[in-house]
Amino acid sequence: MDAITFPNGQITMAGNLYLPEGLDRTIRHAAVVVVHPGGGVKEQAAGLYASKLAEQGFVALAFDASFQGDSGGEPHHLEDPYARVDDVRAAVDHLQTLDFVDPERIGALGICAGGGYAVNAAMTDYRIKALTTVSAVNIGTSFRRGWYGTDSDAAAVPTLKALARQRTAEASRGAEPTYLPYVPAEPDENTPRDLAEASEYYLTPRAQHPNAKNKFLFTRSVSRIFTFDAFHMVEDLLTQPLLVVAGSEAGSLWMSTELHGRARTTKKLALVEGGTHMDFYDIPKYVDQAISAATPFFNEHLAAEPADQG
Repeated sequence: MDAITFPNGQITMAGNLYLPEGLDRTIRHAAVVVVHPGGGVKEQAAGLYASKLAEQGFVALAFDASFQGDSGGEPHHLEDPYARVDDVRAAVDHLQTLDFVDPERIGALGICAGGGYAVNAAMTDYRIKALTTVSAVNIGTSFRRGWYGTDSDAAAVPTLKALARQRTAEASRGAEPTYLPYVPAEPDENTPRDLAEASEYYLTPRAQHPNAKNKFLFTRSVSRIFTFDAFHMVEDLLTQPLLVVAGSEAGSLWMSTELHGRARTTKKLALVEGGTHMDFYDIPKYVDQAISAATPFFNEHLAAEPADQG
């Protein structure tokens, strides 16, 4: 694994580049951009998937989102969906500069909110030739409608009114910026199972990392998140092959099935029996099943063109 940086406009991005053992740098290889979940960093699930993909022969890049982790951008701890989508494009830019990467054989794999961001990036960046989501989350829809998708979009209105009051307080009365947690610090009996498991993942030695602070700016982030729809126009703009991996017991499953149902491209839903949302972050049984589905998918759709016999 090589620690690298790459440009994203005026922001310097921090990434980890995973290479197959014994990589022949004199020829060009298929590569995959791996997009981390909301609140995650490159050293967690994204890095695990990138390392697994490298074991399967792919060049794989995991990176910290702009405004997060080791990447630049101020203010830090901003969750801006539009910036996150642009991060994916910048990662593709970087892979295309590498002599040992085939610029026509780049895919993307996104986990949780990173899945939604990868979908949105692929709809407007056809340099991404194949796309896999794992426990996909459409972050804007999830924030508006709740984890299970049972609320109406109008349920967001009270939060947006609170946001307006807080922004006024910060702008005119010098109030300190406020932050929201990505996952509940102290889950209770009303916490969805997936989010309780997310708390255990992020906030205990299981996967805790000093760069994953479990916080994002309230006013600057929520105003962007609530109007974002990662799947907007997916029926018409997503043309690349799509693999959707999800657990049958995930509260987020409705977002994966919505994506799969709406996409009109070549597509496959890999439903893993018994899996929850968080199982696919680091539980070997489920990560291995996701990789076992993604490997032949990427091998097929990022295959090298036959050599010219003429």
